[in-house]
Amino acid sequence: MDVDAKAEIDRLTDSFFALFSNRDGVPKLDRIFDLFVPNGLIAKCTGSDPEISTLHDFIAPRQELLTNGSLTDFSESETSERTQIFGNIAQRLSMYQKSGCLDGVPFATRGVKTFQFLRTRIGWRILSVSWDDEREGLAIEELS
Repeated sequence: MDVDAKAEIDRLTDSFFALFSNRDGVPKLDRIFDLFVPNGLIAKCTGSDPEISTLHDFIAPRQELLTNGSLTDFSESETSERTQIFGNIAQRLSMYQKSGCLDGVPFATRGVKTFQFLRTRIGWRILSVSWDDEREGLAIEELS
C-alpha cells in the first residue's frame, strides 16, 4: 500500500469527522471545500430514499443545527476503517460513532460511512461520502 497516500487519506477522513464537532466552539463547516473536489457529493442514506446533496446544500442546514443551540456537545469519530488504494483512486469503509444532545436529549449511535477519494494535481481529495446509521433492525457487524 502507498503509505503516503494512506496517510493523506487518513488526514482527510479525520478532518471530515472533525468538521462537525461543536464541543470546542463554533464549527467551521466552510473547510469542507478544502477536503472535497469542487463537485463533491454527500448522501445521507438513513431513510427510505437517500438524500443526495452538493456540498453547499449539505452544510447550510448543519451550520444552523450546530450553532443555534438545537444540537450541542456534538462529536463524531472513526472507530475502524478499511481503505483500498489503486493508482489515483481510493475507497474507504469507515465505522464511526457520534454523540451529542439534540433538543436537550442526549444520544449516542454508530454508523458506517463510505468515502471515495481521487488523487488530484493538488493532492488527494474526497469525491463522495455516503452514510447510514444503526437503528432497529440494522446493526453494525465489525468490519473484517
